[in-house]
Order: sequence, then structure tokens, then C-alpha cells
Amino acid sequence: MRKELHLLYFVFTLTLSMMLSSSAWASKMTAINFFQEGEQSHLEFVFDEPNIVFNKFQLQEDKQIIIDFKNVEASDRVMRAFNTSEFSGSVIFVSAYKKADAKTDLRVAIQLRDNVRSLIRRTEDKIALIVENRFGVFSQNTVEEQSQERGKSVELGSQNYHIPKTASVEDILENLTFSGPKKYIGKKISFNVKNVSVEDLLKMIADSSGFNIILTDDLKALPPMTLSLTNIAWDQALDTILGLNKLVAQKNGVILTVMTLDKATKERMLDAEAAKQATIQEPLMTKIIPISFANLASMKDILKEYSTKERGTISTDDRTNSLIIKDTAGIIEKMKRVVETLDTQVPQILIEAKIVEVTEDYSREFGLQKGVEFGYDPMGDLGNTSLRPTMGQTPGGYAQNMTGPGFKFSSAPASGRSLMGLTIGRFGRFLDLNFQLQMMESESKGKIVSSPRVITQNKKAAKISTTDTTHFSVTTNSNGVSTQGFQSMSAALNLDVTPQVTNEGSILLDISVQKQDFSPGAVGAPPNLLSRDVKTNVLVDNGSTVVVGGVYSFQKRESVSGIPFLKDIPIVGWLFRSFDNPSTSKSELIVFLTPRIVNQEEAGLVDKM
Repeated sequence: MRKELHLLYFVFTLTLSMMLSSSAWASKMTAINFFQEGEQSHLEFVFDEPNIVFNKFQLQEDKQIIIDFKNVEASDRVMRAFNTSEFSGSVIFVSAYKKADAKTDLRVAIQLRDNVRSLIRRTEDKIALIVENRFGVFSQNTVEEQSQERGKSVELGSQNYHIPKTASVEDILENLTFSGPKKYIGKKISFNVKNVSVEDLLKMIADSSGFNIILTDDLKALPPMTLSLTNIAWDQALDTILGLNKLVAQKNGVILTVMTLDKATKERMLDAEAAKQATIQEPLMTKIIPISFANLASMKDILKEYSTKERGTISTDDRTNSLIIKDTAGIIEKMKRVVETLDTQVPQILIEAKIVEVTEDYSREFGLQKGVEFGYDPMGDLGNTSLRPTMGQTPGGYAQNMTGPGFKFSSAPASGRSLMGLTIGRFGRFLDLNFQLQMMESESKGKIVSSPRVITQNKKAAKISTTDTTHFSVTTNSNGVSTQGFQSMSAALNLDVTPQVTNEGSILLDISVQKQDFSPGAVGAPPNLLSRDVKTNVLVDNGSTVVVGGVYSFQKRESVSGIPFLKDIPIVGWLFRSFDNPSTSKSELIVFLTPRIVNQEEAGLVDKM
């Protein structure tokens, strides 16, 4: 009688503590932060503790994302609605409010411009909702399956934790059947017992938590336990008791079957043997599966691993590109799922290239072209001054006679690139005074842009080439007879690309770019052939532009000649040297590449809406 009263008191205390803990231990949302990063919109929900349970779903018709937080409270300031339509992203309005049917639950509604995808990232005290601003920003592996909706493990800190998908008893029990670290979200309980059997402990937790339990007879042999637990989740207490006694739990709905590890191992062995015998006796069936995109022989080799040993067969028909499978119904269904996953379109990549070649030339000529030429007559008549023009009255030239005190001179433009020439026949005792002043400055800039494009399949090399041909004269001698002919020379632009799409949706490019051009050669010689080559291997995001190479050359030339020592005298030294002729030449080759996957959805790289 005393034992029954003790157990009744324990159940009452346990139930009362769970009822009180439901409101006293509610989590608090302390902030909702919104910001944009690149082509993604971020909503951060900050809490005072890490054990937050939520459910996320999307309303396609209303263009909304709904997140329900279980057992969460927030102040009016945190729950205020705010408008984000001024931003260019996909989120235009955020509203948080308490659910009418559950006062301890909080709902956040996110209004979208369009139905785009979103994902959840979780840290110790934050839950971040990341929404793409346009469809296609997320790659296939970036859009992770929501672990809270599927009961899979999520990364928290440096470990992977299993978290129940909802706060229901059924989902909490399912989470307990997983191995590895878990997050416990059950209601808080407190109890202190001494020498109570494992069966009674499990029954009391089941009665207080609302699930049914089946205990096998081998649990009676376990020794009694003494426990003192305060304010812990009931699923953590249950998992602790199972772990200390090496018990195995199997879930069926809200029914939990508990047995020892030895008994569970024996049952698994019996089940495996029974399944083996059933497979041997199961009748075979034939199924024809057409293959659209995958290689027939490769697909056959992959499916052989799933075929029933010594019974199943796989044949191929090249004419219809189909697989003929003879196996059990379960194995054929499994093979169909494998084919549906692998038999997708091969990604096709459009490569857009811009090849920019910039040239810049500068030259300057300044000085006396031939120095100063003159003669001196010490005995001549000073009054006899004559004119010797450098150019006659030829078309395009001119002569000017100017009379000064005791001399006459003629000024005429010099031939070639000379801008100013001066010749004086006689000036006093000076004869044939002659010099030409050269002043010339030239500057030239050029930019050549080539934009080749090519599209290819994943891991398939592609090449695009354009050729420019020129001809030059060639003289050949045969038996003393000269023959004039022409010979051709070609300059090509070649772009070779081999793309490979990674699992994250990026593109690995193996690139080779060759750009050839003509340049003037020596007189009577064929033109020179200039070549620019870039070879590299680079990883690029889908749709991004990368500079894969640049070749920069810089040349500066300067030549001066004259009379030693005299040409270096300041100011007057330029009378004794040739004109200064500095020149600068710059050239640069830059290659821009933009790869873009043109069939992301068809190739299975992104989820279809």
C-alpha cells in the first residue's frame, strides 16, 4: 500500500511540474533583424535559448512564407510589423503575431513579391531565414532539405544534432529512435525516486507525457534505479534511462516499444533471414525502362549493384535506348527511382568571352634636324647680301623675301616631316647659313574587342575559331628567271573551353585563349605575326564574370646623337646634336569570361517551382 501511494504521489508531482513548466519555461524572441546580402534577403530571429521548435511552410497562392514558433513569447516591440518593399529584394512585408488557437505560439508571416525559394540556417541562439531575390540564386545543394520539417540532423556549432520536426509527442518519440546527439524539446519535469524499477519509471513518464508504451519481459531482470532530476525535458529523461540500461526503442505512431539490446539484435537477425527467404520465393517480373539522357551502358553498370543476386538480370536495347529489367517488384521500384534521379539532361553551359586589346603609342621629335650649316668670308663685301631659297615656287611651297638692316633671308618649309626650315644665302660675312627646326608630337590609341561565344555540354570540350588572312608578294628565281607571286599568312582567334559543373552549381573552366595579329615587317618582307596566349583553370559561379588573364607590355625608346661634350652644354647644346626622339608604346590583353548554365531546372541543378 505504501509503494502504491509513493508511486501515485510521484505521478502527481510529475504531472504538476510539467503543467507549470509549460508557461514558466517559455522561450523569448528578443529581436527580428532584416538585411540584404548580394542577391539574398536575410531574416534573423534571435532567442534567449537554443532549444526552439518551429515549423516552416510556404503558401504559393498568397506568395507567403509562414513560420510557426512553438512555445515562444515576444514583446510588442519585437512583434511590430515592418515594410521592406523599398528594398529591391523579394521580401516586401514582415508581420509577427500570436496564434489565436495557441497563445504560447508565435507566427511570422513574410510576404513575397514572387514565389522564390528559401532555406533555414540555425545557430545556438538564432534562426535565419534566407530568401533568394530571384529564382536561380540558390544551387541544388544550397537549397538544403529543411531538417526541422523532415527530422534530419542539423549542424549546431561543431556537432550534428537531431531535432524533432514538431513539438508533438509522435515526432519527439521518433527523434529518440535516432542515434547520436539530440536536442530535447519536451516539457520540463522534476522527480526524485529511490529503488524504482525501470518498468515503473518508463510507465510513469509515458503516462505523464501522453504516449503508449510496450515493455518486453526481459526488462524485469534489470536492477531498480535511483534518480534525482530537476527541470529537465521528459524526452531527455527517457533517453537517459534507455541509455543507462542499454535499451532499444522502436516507434509506431504514438506507441513506443522498449526491449533490451540483446533481444533487439536477435529480432533483427530473424527479420533479415525472413526477408532473405521472402526474396528467394518472391516471383520475378519484367519492366522496360527507357533512358533519355544517360549513357545506356553506364546506367546498366550502376543498376547491377541493386539487382537480386543469382536471380535478377538487366539487358539493353540500343535501338530504343531502353533497359529491360527482370527482378522482384521491390527491386524494380528501387531501380526506377535511381533512373529518375540520374537520367536527367546534361548541363549546357554558354561561355561568353570578351577579349580586349588596348594599345597606346606616343612619340615626340624636337630639335635641329641637320644641325647648323654656314660659311664665313672675312674679306667679302658686307653690302652684298644675296638670297638662296631652299625651295622654289613649286606647288605647295612658298618663298618670302624680307629686308632688314643689312641682310635678306628666305624661309621655306622643308620636305618630309620638317615643319620649319631657314636658309640665308649671305648675312654679313656669313655664307650659306642653313638649319631646319623639327617639332612634331604624335599620339595614337586603339582598342580591339573580340566577343566570341560558344555553348557546350558538361565536361565536353568546345572550340570557336576565327581566321584573318593576308597576302604578300614573293619573288622566286628559277633558271635565272624571276617570277613574282603572292603567298598567304593567317592570324587566328581561338577559344578552347572545357567546363565542369560542380555539385554546388559553380562551374570549373579549363580555358585556352589564343589571339594572333599582324604587324608591319621590314620593307619587302612579309608581315610579322604577333600571338597572345592565355591558359588557365578557374572556378566561377554561375553567371559571374571573371578576368582569366592579362598580358601587359611597355616599351620606351629614346635616341640622341651629336658632337661629344658640345651637345651636352645647357641651352646651346641643342645646336650641336640631332633632334630628340622619345617614343612610348603600351599594349595590354585582357580576357573576360562569363559562363552561364542555360538549363538549370532540366538538368536537376535547381528545384522546379
